[in-house]
Amino acid sequence: MGQRAWGRGHIARSKEQEEWWSIKYKVQNKFTFSEQIPIFAVHRMKIHLIKKQSVLLYVQAHARSSASFNDWLEKIKYADWHIPSDIKQTFPAVDFLGKNSRRVVFDIGGNNFRLIAKYFFGETAIHLFICWIGTHDAYTKLCSKGLQYVIQEF
Repeated sequence: MGQRAWGRGHIARSKEQEEWWSIKYKVQNKFTFSEQIPIFAVHRMKIHLIKKQSVLLYVQAHARSSASFNDWLEKIKYADWHIPSDIKQTFPAVDFLGKNSRRVVFDIGGNNFRLIAKYFFGETAIHLFICWIGTHDAYTKLCSKGLQYVIQEF
């Protein structure tokens, strides 16, 4: 059975079609981006940490960092990020590096340690590539040389 037109281009739609068009209209015209999130955020975005082994080796070599990095790994395990700014909700002291580097600096253990990671938001997971791990002092030296944007030690 075909759809019949009602006056100037209006087409009769089923209830499901009307709901879809209603949501589409609200998303495009009425709601802000933050209000759209519940409509589209239907699944948990898992963090794929590349190379977790690097963190474990660093902890093994620096025993006093153990509790701090284990806490960081636990938060990563249960994090649910959909956009880069969600990282700040899990780690409020995180810093995003500029120059379109897609890198983030995590302050770990009360700012005693730093971890630089490159992130990529995929369709079903966030890929977090560990680029560098070290102490706060080592990070300061790294920054003085401008290497925080390009370093890739792990």
